[in-house]
Amino acid sequence: MTNCTGHDTGAATLKLLAYCRANDWAGHDPYDALNSNLFKALPFLNSRIPQIAITQALKRSPVNLRRLLQIPKTQNPKALALFLSAFLKLSKAELDDREELVQLMIDRLTSLRSPDVPYWCWGYSFPWQGRTMLVPAAAPNLVCTCFVANALLDAHGERRDSQCLSMAVNAAEYIVNELYWEDGELAGFSYPLPKVRGKTHNANFLAAALLCRVYHLTGNEKLLGPALKVARYSAAKQEADGSWYYGDSPTQHWIDNFHTGYNLGALRDIGRYAGTTEFDSSVRRGFEFYRSHFFRQDGAPRYFHDRTYPLDIHSVAQSILTLLEFRDLDSGNTALAHSVLRWAMEHMWDDRGFFYYRVLRLCTIRTSYMRWSQAWMLLAMAELMREEKTALRTPQVNNVIAFVEAG
Repeated sequence: MTNCTGHDTGAATLKLLAYCRANDWAGHDPYDALNSNLFKALPFLNSRIPQIAITQALKRSPVNLRRLLQIPKTQNPKALALFLSAFLKLSKAELDDREELVQLMIDRLTSLRSPDVPYWCWGYSFPWQGRTMLVPAAAPNLVCTCFVANALLDAHGERRDSQCLSMAVNAAEYIVNELYWEDGELAGFSYPLPKVRGKTHNANFLAAALLCRVYHLTGNEKLLGPALKVARYSAAKQEADGSWYYGDSPTQHWIDNFHTGYNLGALRDIGRYAGTTEFDSSVRRGFEFYRSHFFRQDGAPRYFHDRTYPLDIHSVAQSILTLLEFRDLDSGNTALAHSVLRWAMEHMWDDRGFFYYRVLRLCTIRTSYMRWSQAWMLLAMAELMREEKTALRTPQVNNVIAFVEAG
């Protein structure tokens, strides 16, 4: 279906899906440097500063050196979760083997759970060195676990799959039993490791939203109190202009596109599933900031709120998703989402079927990343296709569909 982007969204979506399928849903990642077989063999690199330097150098390189450095392509649970949610947005007419692909993603997520943990939880397929700690490969990761659990709940919502529901419920129990912490009025969820009492707002909101969603499905009151206390803590950290810093630490004082999008979407879900309107004003102020700070006039989505570069494909995907989710707050959102995709197709699309990583002031990093780039864009484009189908229906047809879906 062709729209104001000037491109056939459906054809591009299916070409991207074919690329991901041809690569067996596996790929490289901006942060996978420590998966290098060469680096593992060099003990002097086994410390914080060299590992940070190597990771940042490889991430910023305009040339992909991963094959030379013997960094394998891997299947990342977060990417598989995004694929699963994308498939569920597409119809059987758009994707012939839709049911087989949905089941494939569920099976692979089942097999890739974090080992040696008595809960269902998931981590990334590579170790990554943060400013203060090394996070091992496959170590339980709060954000990754939230995305996987939500994708499983998406599958349960369509298929009434008890296994998917059971895994997601158990993941929520993991979060509230093992990651929730409070200190007087302070409260949060540990991230990126269970022992770290981080104050990272997108992680807090995503986990709180998952707990509220599981509460809505199960009625388990144990999940609601911690979710709301954490959500209130991070909501109170919203700046006067509607923005959020990434986290409370002085080293986390930046404001970016996709984490802001996470915050907004999660806050709306918290209100929906917990049956509360207390966060509505935060959502409205946050979206006004988002809409006014993260987009150039040509549709290019900024990574940071106060400067143009880098222009990052993850921000493209999240911009489309956030604009469509909040189209009730601004009548121009859908047109802007199409403009974002048009810009990406013109500047970041490779005719081989994938999206580039970043556009910089002086060059474009054309590396293909499966989790960061392709999985996110497949989800965003599937959502845009669904929006286009809805827009083409007459009000009478929409009323009939709503009646049928309501049972």
